[in-house]
Amino acid sequence: MKEKVAVIIGPTASGKTDLSIFIAKQLNGEVISGDSMQIYRGLDIGTAKVSKKEMDGVPHHLIDIKKVDETFSVAEFQQLARKKIADIHARGKLPIICGGTGLYIQSVLYDYQFAQDGNDETIRKELEKEADNIGAEAIHEKLRAVDPVSAAAIHPNNVRRTIRALEIFYATGRPVSKQQSSKKPDEKYDSAIVGLIMDRALLYERINKRVDLMMESGLLEEAEMLYNLGLKDVPAVQAIGYKELFSYIKGEQELDAAVTLLKQNSRHYAKRQLTWFRNKMDIDWVDMTDEALRYEKKQQISALLAGKLNLR
Repeated sequence: MKEKVAVIIGPTASGKTDLSIFIAKQLNGEVISGDSMQIYRGLDIGTAKVSKKEMDGVPHHLIDIKKVDETFSVAEFQQLARKKIADIHARGKLPIICGGTGLYIQSVLYDYQFAQDGNDETIRKELEKEADNIGAEAIHEKLRAVDPVSAAAIHPNNVRRTIRALEIFYATGRPVSKQQSSKKPDEKYDSAIVGLIMDRALLYERINKRVDLMMESGLLEEAEMLYNLGLKDVPAVQAIGYKELFSYIKGEQELDAAVTLLKQNSRHYAKRQLTWFRNKMDIDWVDMTDEALRYEKKQQISALLAGKLNLR
């Protein structure tokens, strides 16, 4: 029998963290972070990392497992997450993957094999030089032109992943998204996936408020710490929330303008997340627009997951 896994996905600021903790308490579960940035120690405020207080006694996994200057791949996440799933099952509990990094979550749930084909150091070095010359946005546009599906899954600031996708395309002649889809991978687990959606205006309002709260909580100080440690160019801090503030720290724009850009980029990221999820996985979407019904909706989601996974 396949191991059972519950999954909670959705755009940034949609309430995934709160729901995952509620579900863990209801269904005797433990949470595995499905966020590509929360693995890094020190990136706390900018990644909206769950605090010990918010965890409320629920064990969380794959958080704070890497130094900021260490690299981390989808293949590595797949391996670690599957080990955690097996460990949680062995203790008689339900693994609950919660996060917004679609490719990472998909790599765990489906039987993807990460082959080394498409490696070409010459192409990679040329692309790295080009990225240095034309910038992250322009190199991302090059990827969008040849592989729009992969481009939608990769943030424009993530130059390393953008270059890797272009390298595969130029080395093999086929977009990485087509290579993945042609394999038609099998489902590795008995999984149930719930996605959170809400009215776009409300979601954008929640994103804006979250950024304001991050700033009040010390996001600028966190960014300054990373900048002063000489970590401004490592892949981990290319995430939304840091790069925008680096432009202020360097004196390139006013703080208000940097914060406005941060909010805008966060909203765009949420839109890309939804587009990616809707095209990639079989998801039960739940509308969380009505704040007054939030607790009732959480109960409904708990019952939905329990039913789909035959837990009761």
